[in-house]
Amino acid sequence: MDAVRSDLRACLVADVGGTNARLGWTEDGHAIRDVVVYRCGEHASLAHILDAYLSRVAGDAARRADWDAVVAIAGYLHGDRLVNANLPWEVSVARTANAARLASLVLINDFGAVAHALPGIQRRALVPLLPGQRDDGMRAPALVLGPGTGLGAAMCLDRQGSEVLLTESGHASLAANTPLELEVLRHLAARWRHVDNERVLSGTGMMNLYDILTCMRGETPRHQRSEHIVDAALAGDEVARETLDVFGGWLGSLVADLALTLGAREVYLAGGVTTHIASFLHGGPFQQRYADRFTTHRLPPPIWRIDHGQLGLAGAAMYWRTHPDTRPGHLPEEYA
Repeated sequence: MDAVRSDLRACLVADVGGTNARLGWTEDGHAIRDVVVYRCGEHASLAHILDAYLSRVAGDAARRADWDAVVAIAGYLHGDRLVNANLPWEVSVARTANAARLASLVLINDFGAVAHALPGIQRRALVPLLPGQRDDGMRAPALVLGPGTGLGAAMCLDRQGSEVLLTESGHASLAANTPLELEVLRHLAARWRHVDNERVLSGTGMMNLYDILTCMRGETPRHQRSEHIVDAALAGDEVARETLDVFGGWLGSLVADLALTLGAREVYLAGGVTTHIASFLHGGPFQQRYADRFTTHRLPPPIWRIDHGQLGLAGAAMYWRTHPDTRPGHLPEEYA
């Protein structure tokens, strides 16, 4: 059985991105209190943000003596230093823990945190993406995939949210499935030596796809951001709509391939892009391409879109709850 915290220590939990850091705290690894958002560029360091939050909720240093912290953050550790090109400052685990006067500090991968969060998500926060699919509660192993700035994918291996397997699926080679996708891939290969899944199936990838389809149709690109493409598609722009259809179909095939490869019993979609294109996922090419990967002898695993605004915090809290032996400044082996 997985070990679970039974003491009453408090834990600061944080979800740190390139622009914003969202912080809260928990006593039980479930309920998250006093969530505050800080802009990273307005602070001198991660330690400064953690210290500012702790001053707000914990007070003086004496009251912080038993506070742990788990921070979900993109990147990886090289020794004591976090490698992340999108942050406005360097991060040393030991110096950050000392400066914020924490009892312990653990960094976990931001998308790994999403996988840790899966068992604790209220089912009402899940939106089914296949008609008639059953909800028998969370089943492991479960795949979570999220197109955003890049393309993240991870597996939650147990129903406690303790064990997580990270993948580098976003950097695996993009596979064409139709003549049109093959033509798009040919254009991408002329630009980049290695065409990975992120070249299409991410926010920036959607822009690549739109630019190529626009040129193939003999038109001039009119939109510079993925959210503008979504708005234009909803307003009737033909190339923008084609972009969303191709994007959705390609994503459906990739999600199904990963589910088959990794043996997932359930699939979850997260990330900012899936929120923006929600109306295009509930029907059309995405559903069809996902379901078509499975034969009549094997039903497609249920697939859900997560409508939850604090997945990183929930995952950090779940990690803290299920890893009571965490050491200060330690990055779990699966995140190294």
